[in-house]
Amino acid sequence: MPIIAQSSYKRPFYLFSKHLETIIPSVFRKIHGIQYHRERIDTEDGDFLDLDWLKGGNSQLAIISHGLEGSSERHYVKGMAKTYHQNGWDVLAWNCRTCSGEINRTARFYHHGATDDLKAVIDHAVLPDNYQNVVLVGCSMGGSLILKYLGENQVLPKALLCATVFSVPCNLKSSAMALEKAENRFYKRRFLKKLEKKVKAKAEIMPGVVKYDGFDDIKNFTDFDNKYTAPLHGFLDAEDFYKNASAENYLSKINLPTLLVNAKNDPFLPAACYPVEIARNHDSIYLEMPEHGGHVGFSLRGEEFNWAEKRSWSFVNEILSKSRSNDNIEPA
Repeated sequence: MPIIAQSSYKRPFYLFSKHLETIIPSVFRKIHGIQYHRERIDTEDGDFLDLDWLKGGNSQLAIISHGLEGSSERHYVKGMAKTYHQNGWDVLAWNCRTCSGEINRTARFYHHGATDDLKAVIDHAVLPDNYQNVVLVGCSMGGSLILKYLGENQVLPKALLCATVFSVPCNLKSSAMALEKAENRFYKRRFLKKLEKKVKAKAEIMPGVVKYDGFDDIKNFTDFDNKYTAPLHGFLDAEDFYKNASAENYLSKINLPTLLVNAKNDPFLPAACYPVEIARNHDSIYLEMPEHGGHVGFSLRGEEFNWAEKRSWSFVNEILSKSRSNDNIEPA
């Protein structure tokens, strides 16, 4: 599928840098009027996942996946949820392990490659035939999970219509290295501080299994992934994790219409995170690269919804229209 040559996104004049585009909505944007209904489901390994629903008896469902150290309460999740729900869709915003406000039962946390949890959520929501159409929406790590899930599973629930993902670190190693740049250390420190609190909390209830001692020696994501992500989730080390969990390895096998939007000025995404060559020769991946947007930014001046939410909605409706047109074609 041809790369989308021009993007409609134009950043507000007052967000004149990639860092302002990233930080301002993250800190100040508020979405009102969202009242989730929480459901807890058990996982096969004896843990749980918390699912936050907006239901209205609709026949169509949007499943939203959040980013690293996010949750269903993040502005970009709630904005996407409100976009779909006010247009007559049910919404499921799920929380990764440790992200719903309660430390989970097992030693494992969550990570970019943990598609078993995403699959459990999707299977729970759509089977048996609960919805006519289902779309997957994800930002940052949530988008990474969706891309990997779609590439891993050649047989998908028949209700899955398409996917839209934004600000996705398709190559995890390069993204981790990008956070080592001096201009990005603010983000790195913020993420690691949040992760430290969870490691400490889990170490208190699982002493000997998860160890907090030595966390002060962690200076970057490679250190964190070597000490925690890899050993707790079956990887040899950080390098093995980056290699096997990176979404770029699964893109070629995706056969569901998928919109991938990565802003060219995203501070988290180096060149390796823009799969231009794969998308150029792919039938299902639509790669859009706005000049601006920052990381999960895409703000619009004076509007409740951001451009990513509107772009997701418009893409889904394009695919839905094509699907309906194909259904109306009578065989010769």
